[in-house]
Amino acid sequence: MRHRSVTYAGHASTRRSPGTPLPDAAFSALADPTRRAVLDLLRAGTRPAGDIARAFTVSRPAISKHLRILRRAHLVEERREGRHRMYHLNPEPLKAVDSWLDQYRTFWTASLANLKAFVEEEYEKETRATEAPKNNTFKKENP
Repeated sequence: MRHRSVTYAGHASTRRSPGTPLPDAAFSALADPTRRAVLDLLRAGTRPAGDIARAFTVSRPAISKHLRILRRAHLVEERREGRHRMYHLNPEPLKAVDSWLDQYRTFWTASLANLKAFVEEEYEKETRATEAPKNNTFKKENP
């Protein structure tokens, strides 16, 4: 059987204006743990590229590539200050990721609520079933 790829066809609420990155670009960028670590680093504030590169054990060219991917996904923004390239976090594309994840939050919340109700109901049945014989053993009939 051939390998098929499945793509997400967004609905009206995921339509974007020109210049807005596709949510897939954010997902792709977030797939790499080093890029997620860069974003975590930038949550503390703006940093020069050199500081970002020094925070990792991979080479500077590798960090530059990660930063380029994050820029293309619009997850980070770059500006020049003299000879330095300063990077800061742009959380806006993460809204699309959060919106997608929200569907799963809703699913899991409902599933866990149903599981809780089922377990509580079964526990109640078991409790009643084990208490009934105990109550009957203490009763004596008068002859």
